[in-house]
Amino acid sequence: MATPLLPAGATTGDSGGELSSGDDSGDMETDPSRTLAELFEKAAVHLQGLVQVASREQLLYLYARYKQVKVGNCNTPKPSFFDFEGKQKWEAWKALGDSSPSQAMQEYIAAVKKLDPGWNPQIPEKKGKEAKSGFGGPVVSSLYHEETISAQESLRNDKAIKAKR
Repeated sequence: MATPLLPAGATTGDSGGELSSGDDSGDMETDPSRTLAELFEKAAVHLQGLVQVASREQLLYLYARYKQVKVGNCNTPKPSFFDFEGKQKWEAWKALGDSSPSQAMQEYIAAVKKLDPGWNPQIPEKKGKEAKSGFGGPVVSSLYHEETISAQESLRNDKAIKAKR
């Protein structure tokens, strides 16, 4: 049945060794399933910065594999006809059937690498201000500010009209 989290050693088998041969770390003493799980977690963190560039199909593909790893086989009832997004997610996850968590991890990592070919999981992700210090600096929308000012002026005008009555 489905397990919410993968304990160490749960993904050992013939698929675990495949990834360790492709791992650039060179550390042969680490448990292959642990290395695979670590790469998967790094890919999941890295994906958060790629959501804007990924297509809807790619996101559904990644979602299904993430759920397969974290929850196991699809174990929830199909969402209603009117829940379009929920139904698409459910169908993508259900389509994986009895796919192994290690297979889902490998496919997830490969998809993240395809989205960002320059991504190297051996390099730690930047956090906080480091991650946001790129070309162009912070993005500020003047439209939001104008809408706020416009709404405040409208409120003042309504109060002024009511005060005159």
